[in-house]
Amino acid sequence: MNILFSSGEAHPFSKSGGLADVSYALSKALAKKGHDVKIITPLYQSLIPKKESFKHIGEAKIKVGSQVETANFYITTYDNLTYVFVDHAKFFNKSKYYGYDGDPLRFTFFNLAILEYIKLTKNYPDIIHCNDWQTSLVPFFLDVFYRRLDPAFKDIKTLLSIHNLEKQGAYPMEVESLFNHKNFTYIHMNQVNFLKCGIMRANAINTVSENYKDEILTRFYGFSLDGPLKSRANDLYGILNGFDDELYNPKNNENIYQGYDEETQTIGKKINRRELIKQLNLKPDQAIPIVSFIHRFARQKGLDIIMEVLEDYLKIGAFYFIAIGSGDALYESYFMKLQKKYPEYVYYKEGFDVNLEQKVYAASNLFMLPSLFEPCGLNHMIAMKYGALPIVRETGGLKDTVTPYNKFSGIGVGFTFKNYNKSEFVEAIDQALNLYHEDKEAFNSMVQQAMHIKYSVSKMASQYEELYRKILKS
Repeated sequence: MNILFSSGEAHPFSKSGGLADVSYALSKALAKKGHDVKIITPLYQSLIPKKESFKHIGEAKIKVGSQVETANFYITTYDNLTYVFVDHAKFFNKSKYYGYDGDPLRFTFFNLAILEYIKLTKNYPDIIHCNDWQTSLVPFFLDVFYRRLDPAFKDIKTLLSIHNLEKQGAYPMEVESLFNHKNFTYIHMNQVNFLKCGIMRANAINTVSENYKDEILTRFYGFSLDGPLKSRANDLYGILNGFDDELYNPKNNENIYQGYDEETQTIGKKINRRELIKQLNLKPDQAIPIVSFIHRFARQKGLDIIMEVLEDYLKIGAFYFIAIGSGDALYESYFMKLQKKYPEYVYYKEGFDVNLEQKVYAASNLFMLPSLFEPCGLNHMIAMKYGALPIVRETGGLKDTVTPYNKFSGIGVGFTFKNYNKSEFVEAIDQALNLYHEDKEAFNSMVQQAMHIKYSVSKMASQYEELYRKILKS
């Protein structure tokens, strides 16, 4: 199959969350299965500094509303994958990927540019795989413009993957003037809603876990889009995310201090822990666990209840806490203040740093993700691969992937709680800390069980492959 994977971000060139990792890992796995896969993504100029090394393959004039803008297309390869970049002098020169007043204009432009790239190169894909609101207008523009202009577009099918339903690309109604075509499918609650448009227009929709697929059909998890999703229920699928265990694997990993596997994890993690504590200038020789939090900083990730309980543990030196990520200013400020207040126990790194992240995974004993909601979550799976046991809430993909510890059977790969509240979260943390200190044999058994589970990107790719075929036959 010829697959064009369209995404607002893609590892290793741009990343604000798990979508970047999936874009890379899934595309790589599909390419290994013999498919022709290209990733198309914006060229964020300040964040992707290698533009001069990319090959310029052409340009296109794009009408967005009443203005005509020029898209320049560049191409490069990384890890045997082809990346196509959409460049614009002003639209993609920001310091962050999303969250600007100009987002409706620049991402309308990006969606049109995806289709203009196809027109320019005459490389017509079988499937355009769209992801989240940033590329949700592609099925709409394909239907209302491109299928009419060129018969070669007629048989192209579309899949929309929803990684985060909360972020919808919802804007005032005047944004519709950018589209140069009026239609009800993008209107939702008297706003223009990019994601709703994709839900109504794509040939099929999927979420990134089975449990989350069911959750988003309810009012609480549906974020007002449960109605449109119910109307497409027959075309809605759940496929659990996987991750690239060649990139994230403690056995042969040059980014960590000492490689290890399930059998050697005790000594391996001990060495990684010792060296990381030294590198980060934390208080040495403490018989306490390292707890990590590596995520996009958003309310979704459970940061509100983390802020309610974390200091109670840091005051008594119950564990080291390492946070890596960026996002909402409120949470970034919180972690900065926490590091200043508890410099011997807290380390905070703003942004994403793959090398440091892997060192932290390898050194961590516990990994925190008490999400309010969670479509899938990749980082807790990676943490488990490194033998860091997750503390999570039973929601979305977290419920699908984390079997809670059972003290009678000894089976389990993490510590879970059901309701989004402080007391249940504290119970889960205390259970983890008690087991860490009081029963090392049981804790190490859990670590081995967690490391043994494979969230295979190859399996994920096979399921997408099957879904693509189903769409093409429809």
